[in-house]
Amino acid sequence: MGETRNIALLGQPNSGKSTIFNTLTGMHQHVGNWPGKTVEKKEGEFKYGEASYKVADLPGSYSLSANSEEEMVTRDYIAKNDLDLVCILADASQLERSMYMLADYAGMRTPVMLVLTMMDVAKSKGKVIDVKKLSDKLGIEVCSLVAYDKKSYDSFYQCLEASIQKQKTLDYDALVTIIKESESAELYQQYLNKAVLISSERRSEDWVAMKLLEADEAVIRELAIKGEKDIQTDPKGALYASDARFHWIESILDGVVTDAKKPSEALTKFDRAAIGPRSGKWVAFGIVVLALAGAMIVASPIMGLGSALPSVLNPLIDATLGGLGVSETILHFIKSTIVVSLGWVVSMVGFIFAMNFVFGILEEVGYMARVSYVFDRSMGKLGLQGKALMPMIMGLGCTMGSASGSRVIDSYGQRIMTIAVAWAVPCGATFVVIPTLANAFFGTAGGLLVMFFIFVIMFVHVLITSKVFGRKLNPVETRTGIVMELPPYHKPRWGFILKNSLMRMWEVFKKAFAIELIVCIIFYILSYSSSGIEGSILYKVGTFVEPVSSFIGMKWQTFMAFIAAMISKEAVLGVLSALFANSGSIMDSTTGLAAASDNIAQIVASAIPKAEALAFIIAVTFNIPCLQAVVSTYNETHSVKWTAKIGLYYILTALLLSTVVYHVAALFM
Repeated sequence: MGETRNIALLGQPNSGKSTIFNTLTGMHQHVGNWPGKTVEKKEGEFKYGEASYKVADLPGSYSLSANSEEEMVTRDYIAKNDLDLVCILADASQLERSMYMLADYAGMRTPVMLVLTMMDVAKSKGKVIDVKKLSDKLGIEVCSLVAYDKKSYDSFYQCLEASIQKQKTLDYDALVTIIKESESAELYQQYLNKAVLISSERRSEDWVAMKLLEADEAVIRELAIKGEKDIQTDPKGALYASDARFHWIESILDGVVTDAKKPSEALTKFDRAAIGPRSGKWVAFGIVVLALAGAMIVASPIMGLGSALPSVLNPLIDATLGGLGVSETILHFIKSTIVVSLGWVVSMVGFIFAMNFVFGILEEVGYMARVSYVFDRSMGKLGLQGKALMPMIMGLGCTMGSASGSRVIDSYGQRIMTIAVAWAVPCGATFVVIPTLANAFFGTAGGLLVMFFIFVIMFVHVLITSKVFGRKLNPVETRTGIVMELPPYHKPRWGFILKNSLMRMWEVFKKAFAIELIVCIIFYILSYSSSGIEGSILYKVGTFVEPVSSFIGMKWQTFMAFIAAMISKEAVLGVLSALFANSGSIMDSTTGLAAASDNIAQIVASAIPKAEALAFIIAVTFNIPCLQAVVSTYNETHSVKWTAKIGLYYILTALLLSTVVYHVAALFM
């Protein structure tokens, strides 16, 4: 059996890093969090020849500075872990900019190789790269590939073997020379003398000195521990360091890259509009709306299949198991839990597939980075990236889409924060149920006022939620301005996008079905009764807590409907129908096995006081969106803790809103 080697993938966002990781590891990967950090940790395995490789997909970042938790995790991993090799990725279509990570790596003693991605895009732009010459200048192995095309990986594997066997490290003498010939030379020499105290087997004095030149807080703290507490810094130090790196990159690429093609005028004009301070926002809004509509079209067949499964499977279950003498109680249990869960999950993964496919196209062609650029300042007020706007708008269609769409967020902490904030955006199902109730209770004009009130609460809710979750996930003191490169536009790779979307759909299905089935079984037990609704545990709990729920603004009937809304927003009318019109059991109404009465809105309007109705409407709107949204959130965060925190937060805020609205409304209604 061959040896096991540890390698890491390092690169900027949009460099193709995740694609290479997925191509190398396939289904042999797992996702979690770095110990004690709110940063996603992706690891996987693959084999080549006699050797086995463990590969870590390090968080995407633009440098190894200490500007974010992701960057700290990355450089600590490189400096402290027993890595055999670091593979630094650079976009071949814009090498001048994407090699900055390699320049920032200079001085690290962990063996390294350079992987040029997006070679197909570079070729389409008329760029010719002399890979051999680049390798000679850097002193390390350099390979080129097309990330999604596994047939192009031969040179990658060969460079991998050579880099590990020869323990090649980056030749950065020319960079040091540039620094020593600049106006920061004297300061750099002072830092070199101090760097000896904290340099290590994995990082040289030169790397530490460059970080001191940038006034890197983490490195300064390390020196303070060693007794060097008065470190003199230069406000222009970071500028000196970045200028030196760019000059080094320019000298390395001299004679390596030739460009023989002019950029497309049409794309240039579109890009001016796409990144314009005003036009860019309108372009983004229009594209998001079209993408959302496109996703619904793509999802419709699969979601339709999920909706149709109960009507197809239930008769078969009655015919087969019923024919074998299985009792009606057991048949009802199977149909209410297993079949319902399967139908819901198929519908859910259909929507997730569509979102990954449609928004994967936007990411693939290079447009998503423009959205981040255009909205970064606006979303930055909430502590979020500009890209977070996409998932939030998608929430108007379905909160599952918000969770799934958050994958475009590079920072894991901001991804969780984006999902948490997006839950405050009422979904499409809410806009089906709530207007019906609002019109029934308050008439057409009053119903419109209620909907306006909901949107006001939504904006305030988004603002407050961003502050609550931002304290931990993206503290104000760690926030920085936008640092990014806009990738070039290129044709979408349909096979790659389809494959990734299908893989994502299958991953979600495997996890989601078990979770939804467990929840359905628990809800079945709570709502089951052989003697009417009054015999169920839910009824007993509802009536027991009614003294408290009445203060909140909901009697036991509306409180039970509020609980059912956590499973499905569409369940609200059905459960109210079961409670007020005896149209079926709570379970059947929640799962859709029993339909609501045609005039249920009018029935409840005559039975529920207006103040309670308004409190109930607000509570349901801003409650947990639905079970599928919870499952999607877990699938994206990989965290029971954060999923539970978000869920509990929304239950508590919904009850708080209900309480305030009820007591204020009771003064006027």
